[in-house]
Amino acid sequence: MIWLGIETSCDDTSVALVKDGREILANLISSQIDIHKIYGGVVPEIASRKHLETINPLIQEALNVANIGFEDIDAVAVSNGPGLIGSLLVGVAAAKTLAITLNIPILAVNHLPAHIYANFLEEPIPELPALALLISGGHTCLAIMEEHGKFKFLGETRDDAVGECYDKSARVMNLPYPGGPEIDRLAKEGDGKAIKFPRPYMSESKYEFSFSGLKTAVLQYCRKNPDFNLSDTCASLQEAISDVVVRKTINAMKDFNLKRLMIAGGVACNSGIRQKFESECKKRNFEFFRPRPILCTDNAAMVACCAYYEYNCGKRSDLLLDVYPSASWEYYIK
Repeated sequence: MIWLGIETSCDDTSVALVKDGREILANLISSQIDIHKIYGGVVPEIASRKHLETINPLIQEALNVANIGFEDIDAVAVSNGPGLIGSLLVGVAAAKTLAITLNIPILAVNHLPAHIYANFLEEPIPELPALALLISGGHTCLAIMEEHGKFKFLGETRDDAVGECYDKSARVMNLPYPGGPEIDRLAKEGDGKAIKFPRPYMSESKYEFSFSGLKTAVLQYCRKNPDFNLSDTCASLQEAISDVVVRKTINAMKDFNLKRLMIAGGVACNSGIRQKFESECKKRNFEFFRPRPILCTDNAAMVACCAYYEYNCGKRSDLLLDVYPSASWEYYIK
């Protein structure tokens, strides 16, 4: 069964073709970073207009890459939340049009668990149950994936997500957008113990996170120390973030007696966080799963993969499906 996936939740337009939830026939991503870099962040109106320009040519290009035609598509999947409302509407409109004209099933998936499903496009395939950690520009969530289509929500960020903390801190340090990769690069040259930034929510709210205070601490430090060492500041920030994320996640693994950990989302590409997870999981004999970088970012292959498994679990959508820009993972589980 070939699923065509569409992902337009933020500023990346992506179209993928995935066979039987495993074989990626095409996974194309059109990035808008160069456009939004001028403004230091994503401008929603510009993002949605760019999706409109890009979606149809990208669908045709994906078919060309996979060397198939519209008649070979068996179903269409689309992320319908959370995200920017204008961007989501473009993807949903395109998916509905395909479903109508090709007379094929349509399935809406939540963007958050779709990120976790990127792990099922890799080898080896994770066995369930497993702990799932989503760390991205807009989300930081912990949940137990008990079986396909069934999650037990544990907690999420109370304010800024990890990616937001990186990007906003990078702006304070006059680093280009997106800031996360720049901080990761500079952190490798610095001393992570040079500055003692706070570790927010380390001892309270066991499975929830908060990074707005850490972002503020970076701002205050840079204002008080205008000649700050850039590499040391980046390394110390990264050390603080990874300490919180890794310790809370490992604690959840122990609390629920789990042996497998899956991480996903754009920040899963961060070398400091990844290395700390690898080290901690190895010490405890936990299995650790992380998608390759292209599958960590927003992409349509994860949407098609998620739809394949959820469809097999009995989930269905119709042409009345709407978009839910503020849909949380907890809402998805309910």
